[in-house]
Amino acid sequence: QGQLVESGGGLVQPGGSLRLACAASGITFSAYVMGWYRQAPGKQRESVAIIHSGGSTHLRDSVKGRFTISRDNAKNMVYLQMNSLKPEDTAVYHCNALLNEINYWGQGTQVTVSS
Repeated sequence: QGQLVESGGGLVQPGGSLRLACAASGITFSAYVMGWYRQAPGKQRESVAIIHSGGSTHLRDSVKGRFTISRDNAKNMVYLQMNSLKPEDTAVYHCNALLNEINYWGQGTQVTVSS
């Protein structure tokens, strides 16, 4: 059974940076598409960044130029580097692992951007 555990969230001022990390276990990590999603209060969960097994990435328009997703297949880790954070980035950030019909979610880590 796969398990994803996120870390690195917290409170940061606008313009600040955070690095989220997701540790995966129980899966053949290198085969999975890994992603970061977020859900703000009262809003639907949305995709933030996705990285394929080969390293190609996709980011939502609102975070391009500010966020970077990366993965370390040797360590079963995926990261989200978030720079120039804005209040509208405030949300619970969830890690996701997807392979065909198999889909795992982490519990999430809170990111709050506020002065």
